[in-house]
Amino acid sequence: MSGAVDIDPAIAACLKHVHDPEIGKTLESLHMIRQAERVAANVVRVEVELPTPAYPARERIAEGIQQAISGGLADVERVDVDFSWSVQGRDSGGALGLRIKNVIAVGSGKGGVGKSTVAASLAFGLQSFGAQVGLMDADVYGPSLPHMLGATGQPAAVDHPTGTGETITRIEPIVADGIKMMSMGFFVDPDQAVVWRGPMLHKALTQFLKDTEWGELDYLVIDLPPGTGDVSLTLSQLLGLAGAVVVCTPQQVALLDAVKAINMYRQVKVPLLGIVENMTGDVFGRGGAQRKAAELGVPFLGEIPIDAGVRVCGDAGRMVDLYAEDSAVRSQLLAVCEQTAMQIARQIVDSPEAPTLEIL
Repeated sequence: MSGAVDIDPAIAACLKHVHDPEIGKTLESLHMIRQAERVAANVVRVEVELPTPAYPARERIAEGIQQAISGGLADVERVDVDFSWSVQGRDSGGALGLRIKNVIAVGSGKGGVGKSTVAASLAFGLQSFGAQVGLMDADVYGPSLPHMLGATGQPAAVDHPTGTGETITRIEPIVADGIKMMSMGFFVDPDQAVVWRGPMLHKALTQFLKDTEWGELDYLVIDLPPGTGDVSLTLSQLLGLAGAVVVCTPQQVALLDAVKAINMYRQVKVPLLGIVENMTGDVFGRGGAQRKAAELGVPFLGEIPIDAGVRVCGDAGRMVDLYAEDSAVRSQLLAVCEQTAMQIARQIVDSPEAPTLEIL
């Protein structure tokens, strides 16, 4: 929660009915106005605090504020609107003693739909907006994220003081282009197969979460194995997940498996943030995931076109380059990140468990 709010009463009266266009509630009820004051006789400055740095088209808020003040205060000639942000979350890692506001699971009903690509893209996209982000590779049977991010080495065990004179041993994550990450790929040879049953899998995931020094994160993105196996159930038991993103391709056979994944998340009571349609284009078609999302009443987070540049970046271990200014898919990826972040913000506001939650 931010500090004290400084709002001129006359300006506050003008802003009383201005709505957030994404969440659909008034800025007042969401406590998003941090400051509103006259900085000169005919100039007003308003500061708005957003629930995520990935807030889309914030100029819509600025226009609403400017119109409300200009219409209510005849002597005001200029309204300056500044934005700050503070990520709100479900304190997803609190039960494990983690300082992670939101844990996002990225899954799919079947393999081969680009789930890991979407997970990595989501992590780098949220980071590009300014958020603190981690990436955990929970696909222990096929850990591909270290290669895709060009991350090498083995996480070190480091002693950390507890404040009581004792120390605890924590695993330091590997950092790749500013993203903290953990993966089974750091502990096994590239050609080594991981043959584990449920209990060993549960133990490994618990260690990756509880014993890793993640620090303070706004978002931790977890890349799940394909299908509806033990990992999703384990995570739903360990964490209060902010929600799940389901990845699929447009064709019907992929959508059939995506529906199974959606039903699995509903069964284990993990909020569904939405569906991403990956590899959109001539090969697999277009729009199948969006139609299925509408049919199931699930948010559609956007589409990512099938583009050779995505493969090139993944093969080269340079997923961060997908957000370069000349990237052909940059705008689509940013749109997916924006919609994912806003779905989290909406679910927090609408949560029956926290009816008085303030977006501050």
